[in-house]
Amino acid sequence: MSSLNKSSFLKVFLSYLPLIFLFASVFNEFDFNYLEIENFSFNFVHILIFYWTLKNLDRFGYLSIFLAGVINDVVVGIPIGVSSFCYLILCSVTAYIRNITLRPNFVKDWFSFLFTIILINSIQVIILDLIFLIEISYISYLTNSGITFLFYPIFFILFNFLNQSLSNKKND
Repeated sequence: MSSLNKSSFLKVFLSYLPLIFLFASVFNEFDFNYLEIENFSFNFVHILIFYWTLKNLDRFGYLSIFLAGVINDVVVGIPIGVSSFCYLILCSVTAYIRNITLRPNFVKDWFSFLFTIILINSIQVIILDLIFLIEISYISYLTNSGITFLFYPIFFILFNFLNQSLSNKKND
C-alpha cells in the first residue's frame, strides 16, 4: 500500500516538474556574472516555455505563464507585465508553429525557436527602450538570443527525455 502511494506521489511530482522548473527559474534570475564572462547569458524560461508549449501543451497553463512573467518582472526590476506579454506572445507563436507543422522535426523547431526568440527580444527591447525609456544594451540582448539558441538542443534532449518518462508514467 505504501509503495502505491509513493509511486503515485512520484507520478504527480514528475507531472508538475516542468511547472516547478518554470517558477524556480523566474524566482532565481541566474546569470554568469560570478564567472566574469561578459555578456554570457541565456534565457532558460524561453527555452522552457517554447519546448513545453510546442510538445506538450497540457504541462503549462496560460495563467501560470502569465504569473511567471509577473514574478520575473518583479525579480528583474522591469515594469510589470512586460515579461508576461512577451511570454504570452511566445506561447502564441508556438501554438501557431504547432498547428502548421505536419511532421515535427528538430531542425525546423530549432530554427523556429531562433525566429521566436529574436521576435520576443525585439518586442521586449522596443517596449523597454521606446515606451519606458529604460536604457538597453543591444549587444547583451543579441548575445543572449544567440546563446539561448545554441543551448536549445541540450535542453531539448533533456526535456524530451523527461517528456517521454512522463508519458510512460501516464501509460503505466
